[in-house]
Amino acid sequence: MNLQECTETIRGKVGEDSGLNAVLKFDCGSDGLIVIDGVSTPNSVSNEDREADCTVAITLENLNALLTGALNPVTGFMSGKFKVSGDMGVAMKLQKVV
Repeated sequence: MNLQECTETIRGKVGEDSGLNAVLKFDCGSDGLIVIDGVSTPNSVSNEDREADCTVAITLENLNALLTGALNPVTGFMSGKFKVSGDMGVAMKLQKVV
């Protein structure tokens, strides 16, 4: 999936209420950004850069693996497939989002 397809997939998974209660950013480097605003009602997903409570630095390939279930969020974090900065409590909610 490309960035736009990933954005749409996440938008479908987040729905009205993600339980995130924070802003989470996926930073895919030169491929772009996906920002989930889990504070607004309904939740919103965009590709516009903004301040986030938690940022996940991840390749588009590994984000695809997360979204398709080929990569478990905990395993991905522990194996260094992505790096988390900011509020780790928000990062722990990744399983609800992806």
